[in-house]
Amino acid sequence: MGVAQTPISQPAPQPSALTWQNVRDRFETQNPTLLADKLSVDESKAEEITAYLRPNPTLSLTADGTQIAPNKGVWRPFAGTFESPSISYLHERRHKRELRLESAKEGTVIAEFSHADLERTLIFSLRSAFVSILQAKAVFQLAKDDLAYWDHVLEISRTRFSAGDIAQIDLDRLELQRAQYETDLQTAEENLENAKIQLLTLLNDRTPIEQFDVTETYDFVDRLAPHDEFRKIALDTRPDLKAAVEAVDKAQTDHKLAIANGSTDPTFSAWYTHNSSNNNPFGINTLGISVSFPLRIFDRNQGEKLRTQLDITRSERLRDAADATVLSDVDSSYATLESNLTLLRPYKAKYLQQATRVRDTIFFSYQNGGTSLLDFLSAESDYRSVQLNYVNLVRSYLTAAAQLNMAVGREVVP
Repeated sequence: MGVAQTPISQPAPQPSALTWQNVRDRFETQNPTLLADKLSVDESKAEEITAYLRPNPTLSLTADGTQIAPNKGVWRPFAGTFESPSISYLHERRHKRELRLESAKEGTVIAEFSHADLERTLIFSLRSAFVSILQAKAVFQLAKDDLAYWDHVLEISRTRFSAGDIAQIDLDRLELQRAQYETDLQTAEENLENAKIQLLTLLNDRTPIEQFDVTETYDFVDRLAPHDEFRKIALDTRPDLKAAVEAVDKAQTDHKLAIANGSTDPTFSAWYTHNSSNNNPFGINTLGISVSFPLRIFDRNQGEKLRTQLDITRSERLRDAADATVLSDVDSSYATLESNLTLLRPYKAKYLQQATRVRDTIFFSYQNGGTSLLDFLSAESDYRSVQLNYVNLVRSYLTAAAQLNMAVGREVVP
């Protein structure tokens, strides 16, 4: 008989790290705030149906003339009963339905632009959370490298101490310094977890933190399009500005509708009567029609006409304010991005290499007794400061790039 083999359980494969595009795609399909706001567009489209509906006709049924008690010994209850069904319909003039539909459609366009503007601001929050993870990963890796380097320094220093090359106090100071590196590593790990939690919240994702990761090049692009180009794109793209422009058109349509609503709408009625009472003794079955007009002596919709006229001016002022805000946002974010690039260029071209070279040179000198421990600790501190400053500056650049993308209204800086 063959021996049954116990299957070997394979570890579950780790999910691949998400790129920025992966994160954005998930966000657009999973974020509850964005999905809830998207329904407002559908609601606005439903209002278009209501706006274009015709008035319902009115059906009336009338019966009268039924004798309810005998008179002079005669009781013929239904001999004089007449029945009269009637129908009436309000006819709307001056294109009221068409204007209501036009106003509703413009409201839908505004809702679409408002939804796009909400997405624009949420994408910035998403991008900031994404960059926070990249920064936290960079700081975490830097802390790991620093701790590994310091362990290498301690290994060499213990060998020197055993050989009587350094004093006990120097070795103690080096070993005490390791506590700072351990703290930095633990803090970096905690910050990385918090950054992942923030992004998972925006994605409405329940993936365990240890199984979630993102990936992207953590660096800056040393090129920037001209300032005026970003201004032009923003004026053509920003959804909040488009919504403000559309609001002016809607206000004008609403004013036309208010004028139309001030006009008189006739109500047409027609009825059929059986056994009617009229001057024709042979008019057993008769037909009647009527047209009624409200006398708009007092109420001619004056208030709505004035309100909608003022609303046009108000919407124009808000459009001008939105235009100024767009340009201000672009100018501010562009200046911030330029400032970050100015700070980053010398770090990448010179300071990072200098800090590494100084630390390695001082350590070599200290290892061979050519310099003091304080000089080595100072060089190591400078190295850590320069490396951390660079990581934080890259974070500032990426955040400023996201700010500029938000100001422009679409992704123009990778």
